[in-house]
Amino acid sequence: MNDFIRLSAIELLKGYQDKQFSPVEATEAMLAQIARCNPVVNAYNLVDEETTLAFARESEQRYQQGNPKGLLDGVPVAIKDVFLTPQWPTIKGSKTIDPKSTLGKEAPSVAALNRNGAVPLGKTTTPEFGWKGVTDNPVDGVTRNPWNPDKTAGGSSGGSAAAVPLGMGPLALGTDAGGSIRIPAGFSGLVGLKPSFGEVPHWPASPFGTLAHAGPMTWTVPDCALLMNVLAEADSRDTNAIPRRNIDYLAALEGEPEELLRGVHIAFSATLGYVQVEREVEESVRAAAKLLQSLGAEVTEVAPGFDDPLAAFGHLFYGGAANALRNISKKQRMLMDPQLVAVSEKAAQLSMLDYLEAANERAALCERMAAFHKKYDLLLTPTLPITAFTAGREVPEDWPSTRWPSWTPFTYPFNMTGQPAISVPCGFDSAGLPIGLQLVGARFDDRAVLRAAQAYQLAAPLTDKRPDLFFESSDEGATVGAGL
Repeated sequence: MNDFIRLSAIELLKGYQDKQFSPVEATEAMLAQIARCNPVVNAYNLVDEETTLAFARESEQRYQQGNPKGLLDGVPVAIKDVFLTPQWPTIKGSKTIDPKSTLGKEAPSVAALNRNGAVPLGKTTTPEFGWKGVTDNPVDGVTRNPWNPDKTAGGSSGGSAAAVPLGMGPLALGTDAGGSIRIPAGFSGLVGLKPSFGEVPHWPASPFGTLAHAGPMTWTVPDCALLMNVLAEADSRDTNAIPRRNIDYLAALEGEPEELLRGVHIAFSATLGYVQVEREVEESVRAAAKLLQSLGAEVTEVAPGFDDPLAAFGHLFYGGAANALRNISKKQRMLMDPQLVAVSEKAAQLSMLDYLEAANERAALCERMAAFHKKYDLLLTPTLPITAFTAGREVPEDWPSTRWPSWTPFTYPFNMTGQPAISVPCGFDSAGLPIGLQLVGARFDDRAVLRAAQAYQLAAPLTDKRPDLFFESSDEGATVGAGL
């Protein structure tokens, strides 16, 4: 079993094609790992082994007939419980949603997975309506960090993030309206990409508007690129989707690190000019910047030159939360996360001019970053200024603010601008908790972001490191060097 749960999606596909093993064998191994690890971390809120194995058997039959389907035939994928799945309910961590009302409907990302033969493993946990940077909700409880279950996995794609490092699926879907792919990727030690806004079709439209992106969460950068090739397929239901560019993101990663970074100008900012960063985080990301420079990138330490847009982001994001709750009755709100209700009711008091002022600030930030990227191809920052804190809390102990965006200052600005941004593991702190670096590209230059991330991961791979929980029931655990 350990062999299968270690494999990347690309390695699984090669094994299927060479008839070394079947999709059923791989899927059974991952379902067994879910059964073992999920009670500890609460990554999945829905697992339906019978349905998942039916998908795997159909894939196995296609390989036996020499007729595999699409780019992901037989690869298991974890699906965040905000994406509509026709065979399973989508409740978004809320007691206010009738599960039956969501059946028979399919999100664009899920439709793309199905067209390409992927095997759905189940639905992963999210905070209610995906509203915050940690993962807990009134239905499913708290999701925990795979490296230390006392800590948060981050959010809102915390379930997807907890699944991948533990071998409970090589690929996962996430969404990101303020960092919700990159935050849990940074805290949980995996790769998470927020694509350019409109590159991955998303439907129904998010209540968080143009802040919201759908994207891949994976163990390796090549797997991230492979999943992007699938998720970027056309879907006419998203009225914000950009014209299809048909970029082969996986092919774009070919080459050695020096080749991938040749002629690339990177701006490195450890603080964006206004963020307080933990020492170990800054040291790790600064070392990553030096490594990229040694591989041939031109790295300049410079901030992009904007002030913290937290207030404007708050108006836009919490205005989206109020939008999500607009038709929910007072009685139903009593069943909800009380903090979500509180922020949405406060945001409902914003005036139209307040909201438009925030939109104006977003436009100015877009202009600032567009000008910045005329000089620099990429911006390199920490993904987060801290490592994971106690599970079940919205903010760390003794934190000066009560709301999650106060500790995510590197992520939400780039939801406002719609730029592509990726989190890649770059080390661990002294407590063994992951540290992530963030690479931000010019809008629609997702290719450059993935190429630089691949160069870094080739030069400094951490993919051989797995959490202790990954190995705990395995005879290999004592010899493989699990965890740190």
